[in-house]
Amino acid sequence: MTATQTKGNWNIVKGKLKQKWAGLTDDDLTLVEGKMDELIGRIQKRTGETREEIKRYMQEDCDCDCDCD
Repeated sequence: MTATQTKGNWNIVKGKLKQKWAGLTDDDLTLVEGKMDELIGRIQKRTGETREEIKRYMQEDCDCDCDCD
């Protein structure tokens, strides 16, 4: 996968996350780019959803590989 493809995929994921959790800001998503564990923590903080719910959404609906614990 090229850098352009990776960036394009990340942009798609960011868009889906913002649709699902409107309280996320561009700063939240830019700050944690490449740091999946921190991203999940920020989503938890802003939405109150569980880590498992967030990871499931990201894996199933965003086709994102969330290997963090």
